[in-house]
Amino acid sequence: MLKSGLTFFFAVFFILAGWLNLETAIAAPVVPSSLSLTPSLSISPPSTAPVIGIAMGSKSLFSFSGKRPTNLGVKAGQLASCPNSPNCVSSQAPASDSEHQIAAIAYKSPATALSHLKSVIESMDRTQIISETNDYLYAEFTSGLMGFVDDVEFYLDSSAGVLQVRSASRLGKSDLGVNRKRIEEIRSKFAALDT
Repeated sequence: MLKSGLTFFFAVFFILAGWLNLETAIAAPVVPSSLSLTPSLSISPPSTAPVIGIAMGSKSLFSFSGKRPTNLGVKAGQLASCPNSPNCVSSQAPASDSEHQIAAIAYKSPATALSHLKSVIESMDRTQIISETNDYLYAEFTSGLMGFVDDVEFYLDSSAGVLQVRSASRLGKSDLGVNRKRIEEIRSKFAALDT
């Protein structure tokens, strides 16, 4: 009885969230059967309690993070290719692949590029830098309501003089352009620092 009640709750919640456009990354999510559908909810004191469906500060109301991909990183100067789904962008995708292709981020000095990039990422909500080296940075970006995670990688490509980038959603099929918008926001903020 409890299980069917929870299933009904989540079905209604997803329908309403999509209808009200509360989460841009919620478009037709595909949730693997191995993923727990148990929400993680923090309770705030009554005076500061948020309205259900609104992100709580820098945390997400729910957590549908999925598993961290194993194909991340730089191999022979290349970030992983995008999957066929439209929820990924990469500066190393072929120019003929307009769905996934995005311009790399230009920088003025390789000595300061990653520190400026790190400052930009740390200034953004619900982000966590997972790993960094002298030419690579990997961060997770979590959506506000449902807690969907996007894996975002940057590679300091000194031979091309740019930061190569890849941003991909872990779950679902469409991201309604969220990954592309995020990279363009990072590009704009980075350009303001890298003068």
